[in-house]
Amino acid sequence: MGRMTSETGYLLDNRQREAGRRFDALAELFDPWTLGHLDQLGLAAGWRCWEVGAGGPSVPSALAERVGPTGRVLVTDIDTSWLTRLSGPDTGPIEVRRHDVARDEPPGDGFDLVHVRLVLVHLPDRAEALRRMAGAVRPGGWLVVEDADPALQPLACPDERGPAEELANRIRRGFRALLAERGVDLAFGRTLPALLRGAGLHDVRAEGCFPLTSPACRELEAATVRQLRGRLVAGGLATEQEIERHLDHLRGEGMDVTTAPLITCWGRRPR
Repeated sequence: MGRMTSETGYLLDNRQREAGRRFDALAELFDPWTLGHLDQLGLAAGWRCWEVGAGGPSVPSALAERVGPTGRVLVTDIDTSWLTRLSGPDTGPIEVRRHDVARDEPPGDGFDLVHVRLVLVHLPDRAEALRRMAGAVRPGGWLVVEDADPALQPLACPDERGPAEELANRIRRGFRALLAERGVDLAFGRTLPALLRGAGLHDVRAEGCFPLTSPACRELEAATVRQLRGRLVAGGLATEQEIERHLDHLRGEGMDVTTAPLITCWGRRPR
């Protein structure tokens, strides 16, 4: 969920006002799913964890609760502005560090867990970044990579029952077009198992999370559209009037809006 660059890479800049709303919606939608998987891997007191491209504070805070004072949670991102409350003497095992996983060497090794969510798909050399993260895991430790696969289910409203849903799907197609222009692989999520095996990991498995509709789905859609409205209009992908109409629809409860499926993939480094 880290910051993305202007013309290549991440389209949704963490510094923009809507980023906080997106982080909150993503946390509500996916944190129970993410943490459930990490708990199943045995996450417990004393573990050393690296949270890559954290963006917001919700997952690092949950990791810190689980590893306790004997553990360590290293939290990295290109833009750490949303992580300031995690820094300081009262944050327990958490350390926040500015780090670019696409360019910088890993900030250590021997981690029991390395976790990254909604970051790699936006990186030009995502396979190399994954190999670096895999190399930072201790023998017997886990790498958990979560990323979207918009092409697996590309619609905002699978039940396209009227003009409001048709407009939502057209705006979502515009968003996908902007992502593709910046080199985002819209079918990346499904490639994770092969990438983890290619990085030398064993016991590789993957599952998908697909929230069909909820208030958080609508809030995530609205925050994303508000962030991108200038680019959508400039690219001729939607008019200002269409965006306002779509945002008005999202304020009610009558529209069922989905997210792209989140693919969670995990593998263990051989002992």
